[in-house]
Amino acid sequence: MDEAERRKEHLQDEHVTTLHPNYMGVFWWLLALTLLEVIFGSLRTGPSYPHIAKIVLLVSMAVGKAALVALYFMHLKFETRTLGIIAITPMILCAFFLFMLMPDSAMR
Repeated sequence: MDEAERRKEHLQDEHVTTLHPNYMGVFWWLLALTLLEVIFGSLRTGPSYPHIAKIVLLVSMAVGKAALVALYFMHLKFETRTLGIIAITPMILCAFFLFMLMPDSAMR
């Protein structure tokens, strides 16, 4: 048996499993979150539904949608830990700068 035949047999014996994301499942989650955002965004605020609750709810749903897109469509779920840290660092810096600049905007 020559080298080419041995390689071919070796490749046939290996069980290669690759993980493919469920894009349709992610699509349905994104659609559901978008519909919920439209519903909760169109409700009027009042004593039973305060403005701050509306903001927190809409921002948390938007962050959830962004996480789904980053994890599945940008394939960060299947990458190494280092790449995930590189991707999340700008989000942490953005939140840090936002909270650090809030006192300045409140004084104006």
